[in-house]
Amino acid sequence: MRITKFGHSCVRVEHDGTALVLDPGAFTPDVAAAVDGAAGVLVTHEHPDHWTPEALRATDAPIWTIAAVAARIGEQAPDLLGRVTVVAPGDSVDVAGVPVRVVGEKHAVIHPELPHFDNSGYVLTCGDERVYHPGDALTGPGEPVDVLLAPVCAPWMAIAEGIEFARSVAAPRTLAIHDKVYSDLALGIVDQHFGRFLGADGLEFVRRPDGADL
Repeated sequence: MRITKFGHSCVRVEHDGTALVLDPGAFTPDVAAAVDGAAGVLVTHEHPDHWTPEALRATDAPIWTIAAVAARIGEQAPDLLGRVTVVAPGDSVDVAGVPVRVVGEKHAVIHPELPHFDNSGYVLTCGDERVYHPGDALTGPGEPVDVLLAPVCAPWMAIAEGIEFARSVAAPRTLAIHDKVYSDLALGIVDQHFGRFLGADGLEFVRRPDGADL
């Protein structure tokens, strides 16, 4: 298995010659490279840092996502709807030969007076290993996973919350995602704290530059 971070929450997972791409959005600097040759695209929720019409048009791959995102695609890019398969929390689907389980229903609360957006993460089973992308939520996968793609900074999350989420999932390896909203200086603090607390639990934490593999 090969996991490549392509900016913010966009991650490419390759297994047995099949590439799936999660959340290619407005903060993905080289979306064409991210989706090149992809057999499927998965989108967790409707915010533009996780999908854009342009990102989805950069590939002709089928798209799997929740109903809220499908509705936005219908409004903004109806030409893409023929490629969309709608999934719901609890579903188990086959995405280009890769078993995928749909996890969670809601985005983390941004502010009590703002809408509470729908969000579902995905557990990908690649042979004997499982990879979990939660989108913008701190909802656990409900099963052991080998790699957690963990949000590390967001307007809706304190660093302590992200650390405790990663510790609760307890994946042997945690790859940082959702990292475009802090400065490089602040991300150094993120790395220090995540590394300290996960390391104390015997878990590995890494943050990779755009385009780099896990």
